[in-house]
Amino acid sequence: MDPATITSSADLAERLGATGYLCDEALATIGFLAVSMQRPLLLEGEPGTGKTALAEALAEALGLPLIRLQCYEGIDATQALYDWDFPRQILHLRALEAAGGGSVVDADKAEQSLFDERFLLARPILRALRESPAVLLVDEVDRADDEFEAFLLEVLSTYQVTIPELGTVSAATPPIVVLTSNRTREIHDALKRRCLYHWIEHPGLEREVAIVRTRAPEVAEALTRQVVTLVQQLRSRSDLVKPPGVAETLDWARALERLGTKELDVEAAATTLGTVVKYREDAERVRAALDRMLTG
Repeated sequence: MDPATITSSADLAERLGATGYLCDEALATIGFLAVSMQRPLLLEGEPGTGKTALAEALAEALGLPLIRLQCYEGIDATQALYDWDFPRQILHLRALEAAGGGSVVDADKAEQSLFDERFLLARPILRALRESPAVLLVDEVDRADDEFEAFLLEVLSTYQVTIPELGTVSAATPPIVVLTSNRTREIHDALKRRCLYHWIEHPGLEREVAIVRTRAPEVAEALTRQVVTLVQQLRSRSDLVKPPGVAETLDWARALERLGTKELDVEAAATTLGTVVKYREDAERVRAALDRMLTG
């Protein structure tokens, strides 16, 4: 589907909602602007607020391929752009030697043949440029270093890259680019200026109830509201190492439904706590407070 068919922020919100992703007006508006203006969208926020899920929902809503680049410490342009299939190149050289009676007669032609398209391993960014229209998700860009940020800025400014052995590859249509950051470090201003920006908050109670009802309709409404209310309380605590995100809310609701739980009580919450908190210290603090939180 052509991204240009999205006519307004309300239209985008409706299409995302059809995939199960419920967004507020501000996020729908910045998403619409990013698509219509062909600008990268930088999403920051706490883990579990739906940053990655937005890119996935965009791809599904528009019927476009989702190409994901997972950033990590030490990632460089090679991992993001392209590489050469070295084992296949060696096999190709051996085949040339066998055909030439044990020697390669024309060294220049042999070398040129090694850098043929068939030996090229396209990484996410090159794939996105070639396959666009597509959604390119650059996930957790804050884990990468300054040099990689500079490389990203160059690519996102021109939507083209040069492969010395093959030439320049340009996107006929710029891909929809979504960058996410958990803000473990600050993204440089130059990259931020290239992007439209939005900070995603955890959803409020009613919107989170709606999200769970949409994504996990098998969970009873009363149980959904109990789970979401308790998760909202957990997020308000300042002593947790990692407050739960929406993904954990969904896991908790589904786990309780799978166990046949009709009403959330202290025992049911305590035995399934591992679906919503992932640190020992957090589990101990929450268990100690469950009775007060559920009855208070």
